[in-house]
Amino acid sequence: MASITIRQLDDDLKRQLRLRAARNGRSMEDEARTILRSASSGESVEQSRATALTADMAPVARRAAPSLSRSEERRNRILLIIGGGIAAYKSLEIIRRLKDRGAEVRCIMTKAALEFITVLSASALSGERVFVNLFDATAEHDVGHIRLAREAELVVVAPATADLMAKMAAGTADDLATAVLLATDAKVLLAPAMNPHMWAHPATRRNVALLERDGVIVIGPTAGEMAEAGEAGIGRMAEPREIVCAALPFLYGSRAQQSLKGQRVIVTSGPTREPIDPVRYIANRSSGKQGHAIASAAAALGAEVLLVTGPVSLPDPVGAKTVKVETAQQMLAEVNRGLPADVAIFAAAVADWRVDDPNANKIKKQPGATPSLRLIENPDILAAIGHRDKDRPRLVIGFAAETEQIIEHAKAKLTRKGCDWMVANDVSAGSGVMGGDCNTVHLVTAQGVESWPPQSKEAVARALVARVAEAVSGAQP
Repeated sequence: MASITIRQLDDDLKRQLRLRAARNGRSMEDEARTILRSASSGESVEQSRATALTADMAPVARRAAPSLSRSEERRNRILLIIGGGIAAYKSLEIIRRLKDRGAEVRCIMTKAALEFITVLSASALSGERVFVNLFDATAEHDVGHIRLAREAELVVVAPATADLMAKMAAGTADDLATAVLLATDAKVLLAPAMNPHMWAHPATRRNVALLERDGVIVIGPTAGEMAEAGEAGIGRMAEPREIVCAALPFLYGSRAQQSLKGQRVIVTSGPTREPIDPVRYIANRSSGKQGHAIASAAAALGAEVLLVTGPVSLPDPVGAKTVKVETAQQMLAEVNRGLPADVAIFAAAVADWRVDDPNANKIKKQPGATPSLRLIENPDILAAIGHRDKDRPRLVIGFAAETEQIIEHAKAKLTRKGCDWMVANDVSAGSGVMGGDCNTVHLVTAQGVESWPPQSKEAVARALVARVAEAVSGAQP
């Protein structure tokens, strides 16, 4: 039977098909198959609805789009797996927000999820049948769990419980949710939610690390009060808005969701080197990994990206224009040259001071004598752009690398430097952030502070850029 692309039908026909599917407990695609199957075989199935079938059948057959490739068929289609936990109620908000953004949402609920929300709630919001059982006679006639796995472009698991993640890490497939997760070749996005002690347990940490190595994207959990009285810590599921922000870049197949298309973004990255003489310089331990990841994430969302980077040993991000500099003065000049821009993200670790008069020749070591270096302050690039009267970007984001009183210092910098957001992180010797692959950040805005969990710098970049896309578009995902 030829494939049917429901989204190609007009809105009125889709509405009629959705109502028929809901009445019969089927997905829209299954309802369309039933209509065509009945028409082609001449069966008298559902004769009591013969008039409706006849009325629906001709437009469906007439307007169904030609067969598309599998990647085209999956475009903009999300499978939401709802795990068993009190945070399951937030999954209903995720469905609504995804639908508002034009996504087609199908849901699988674990049996534990049924203890917290109903199938009817998820079905009403998604407009699709909700799947629960692995061995479902109405779905398995065409190997339903494989079809569910293959027809989604993105699989979101929210809430992802400790048990569900353990099964994923072990490759278990003893229910519909885990069978689909094992069978899918789509990107998987997990939103963990559990008690803080469960999240901190070594077994959970091992499972999360293994899943991330397998390519699974993890968002959250965040810190806060738990459902249990007197419990607090890291374990709260990320908010629906954050999950939707993280999901959007993975939609629309290889084209990626172009939520920053038409936006010009400037990113600074890496250290600066302030010369002392021709062979020595003042610098810091920045690797540039966070800034480069941000530039890459912005380019993936369609932005026109200018990356101004100090000396790093990283490849230039695909899709970004990269300008390489050495000193803070050079970096400021290139940023000014890149204006006007819609967004400026200052992730570079700029040296605060430079030598007033660098020596033209190598300073020779003299026994018992220490050279005297007069230091002067470098330009504050973030403050210079944040306080501009002309050509100031709509959104200016700074990074506050601190070793103590992280949030307090970040809040002070937010106002002092004239920026809109400040991303604060702990770069003390024991954190491993400088030069490392992971980061733990706090997003400080005028509205408050969001503490994000430890995650890879790529994950931080995707989450931050997704938030940027929502801010500049003015949309509420």
